[in-house]
Amino acid sequence: MPIRLENVGIAVDDLEATIAFFTDLGLEVIGRDTVSGEWTDTAVGLDGNHARIAMLQTPDGNGRIELFEYIHPDAIPTSPTLPNEIGMHRVAFSVDDIDAAVAAAATHGCHPLRGIATYRDIYRLSYLRGPSGIIVMLAEELGGS
Repeated sequence: MPIRLENVGIAVDDLEATIAFFTDLGLEVIGRDTVSGEWTDTAVGLDGNHARIAMLQTPDGNGRIELFEYIHPDAIPTSPTLPNEIGMHRVAFSVDDIDAAVAAAATHGCHPLRGIATYRDIYRLSYLRGPSGIIVMLAEELGGS
């Protein structure tokens, strides 16, 4: 049975701020909608499901994230995920210039958890906390590997 990754879904508390953050990193908005009704109740498993959604993709078209802001039921705030917690905790992007990407994130008040590290002279990497507490990993591949 063939399988491919469709997207990663992320619930957020401010859809517009999160869209601005990810588009400043280089993602493109490819669709927006407000969804509700029996089909969403069934698909998501929540009665009265009503949400504003946006689909974003990387410029190469290979990666997508779906952002959703709940109108009903009320969104449930949680503590921000830590890098060592079990379960889904980050989204990662390859970037051509990690310094520029970190600077773009900083304009949204999002900064590296600790800094930018170099892994075996292959990558420069950084984890930062994005909108709604999302951990975003940025990776710049270094030449000459």
